[in-house]
Amino acid sequence: MTAAEPPPLPPPTHRAGVSRLLGIPSYTRRAAQLVWATNRRLGLLLVLLSVLVALLPVAAAYVGKLIVDSVIAAAASQSPPDRWLALGWVGLELVLVAALTAAQRGLGVCDSLLRVELGQRVSELVLEKATTLSLTDFETPEVYDRLTRARQEAAYRPVNLVRGALSMAQGLVTLLACGALLLGFSWWIVLLLFGAALPAFIVEARFSTDAFRLFRWRSPEARRQHYYETVLGRDDHAKEVKLYGLGPLLLERHRVIFRKLYAEDRALTLKRGFWGFLLAVLSSGALYASYAWIAWDAIDSRITIGEMTMYLLIFKQAQSSISASLGAVVAMYADNLFLSTLYEFLDQPTVSTTGESGPGPKPADGIRFEHVCFTYPGEKHPALEDVTLHIPTGTKLALVGENGAGKSTLVKLLARLYSPSAGRILLDGRPLEEWDVDALHRRIGVIFQDFVRYQLQVSDNIGVGDVGAYDDEERWHEAATKADADEFVRALPDGYHTQLGRWFSRGHELSLGEWQKLALARGFMRRDADILVLDEPTASLDAEAETRVFERFGELTDQQTAIVISHRFSTVRMAARIVVLEQGRVIENGSHAELVARGGKYARLFELQAAQYR
Repeated sequence: MTAAEPPPLPPPTHRAGVSRLLGIPSYTRRAAQLVWATNRRLGLLLVLLSVLVALLPVAAAYVGKLIVDSVIAAAASQSPPDRWLALGWVGLELVLVAALTAAQRGLGVCDSLLRVELGQRVSELVLEKATTLSLTDFETPEVYDRLTRARQEAAYRPVNLVRGALSMAQGLVTLLACGALLLGFSWWIVLLLFGAALPAFIVEARFSTDAFRLFRWRSPEARRQHYYETVLGRDDHAKEVKLYGLGPLLLERHRVIFRKLYAEDRALTLKRGFWGFLLAVLSSGALYASYAWIAWDAIDSRITIGEMTMYLLIFKQAQSSISASLGAVVAMYADNLFLSTLYEFLDQPTVSTTGESGPGPKPADGIRFEHVCFTYPGEKHPALEDVTLHIPTGTKLALVGENGAGKSTLVKLLARLYSPSAGRILLDGRPLEEWDVDALHRRIGVIFQDFVRYQLQVSDNIGVGDVGAYDDEERWHEAATKADADEFVRALPDGYHTQLGRWFSRGHELSLGEWQKLALARGFMRRDADILVLDEPTASLDAEAETRVFERFGELTDQQTAIVISHRFSTVRMAARIVVLEQGRVIENGSHAELVARGGKYARLFELQAAQYR
């Protein structure tokens, strides 16, 4: 199945639709709680204004009847008091219409303000939840799809759901008031009202279900389309896109996905429009049938002209109210469907990160891997298999192996970014899962080979290494000096306050080696870290810079456990112990001299690299 051929749309299920419809009250309650927590005053004002908007049109219609009847009476009597009474009713209707206009405007203002505040609140909830997910969650497509859907749609759905509930209540209040007046004419006309509106409700509910199924089904394809946009529009991809002429190829793939998604949208829109037209004609027919009935009764003098005017207005108002109420239910149904994506994501289970934060029972024991196995989600072959390894406190260890041997995976397990599939890892005699994650991370300083290049200031790129000292300039300078970065940073236009990257104005781009030095400085920011892990820390540095960094590194890690991953044997041989990994297994363990003398894998790799300099 290619990107151009998404899977077929799954068939609808009646049970799922009924379940979602019955679930509206539950999601409405949660949405109302969210609105209440966001801004109570705006929420209360929204309710009060909705009640006013519901009642004022009915009151105005009744006053309209009084106006017509008083005008007819004044015309017949020619009495000044009757004339002033008619004008008084006109003035009252003016007040009611002005109040209705003010209430409607107020609703719009409250709605706009609440949408902005609630959008921010929901974005915070989504991002807060994202910070609790594990690295495995981010690498699981289903979880990432939930995150994408939540960010795309859920930000404005809660206020829609609350507004829908208020609109439905508003419509019901108006309908009850109108119904009470219409019953004075005939209860058949009330049945006609509901009968004309019900088919539209059923059809719209069905189309809302189809729209939601489309939304869920194509989340992966929408993400793929967005990825093509990212590749074509980002500076860090531009070089290869231009050099390899990828623009037309990726743009065509973007178009193919659009055409597929648009075809589904177009089909749904056309069906919705066709049925909407037919049902609108039915509704109009019911309206004018009632008009004819009421007019006929007025001609036969069974009702007054004022009553005829009122009934016509009331019927039209009632029809609008019932359509609005049923439409609100349909909209709530749709919002309930989409809002479920937010709560699916927020209810995503996470691994507990709390635990012990004090010293372990065996502080000098260091790190132990006991029969550790790990397989990445969706993969068949393990990245690590039966790894048993002891790294006493203060050890300087190098990990060696070909690409894919499991070196970086070992580090990610140690940092508890992943949990072992089998076996266990202990730090100071305590299993990692029993440690408080924040306390564990404070003890470990890691510079990954795929380090982040933050499009922020130099100070930010260094300061993120220790958020507790984020704004400490002295610490920036100290860390940069240790990483051999201070000299080139001071030469930048604004020194440590230079904006880096090309995403923002006055941004200054660095070489890859300079970015790597900033990443090293980030690792050196952590004074409390007693475990330093460097994953290919000097891959982008020249030989002289690498030598200076490791000389400093050796001086700075006397009391710390240091783990270095590198393919450069000039670096590796500085370690007291070297562990060789192959296909996820430890195959050799010893000092440089011992491993060379043994004549195994390490010796062959060392000899191959040394031969390049002869």
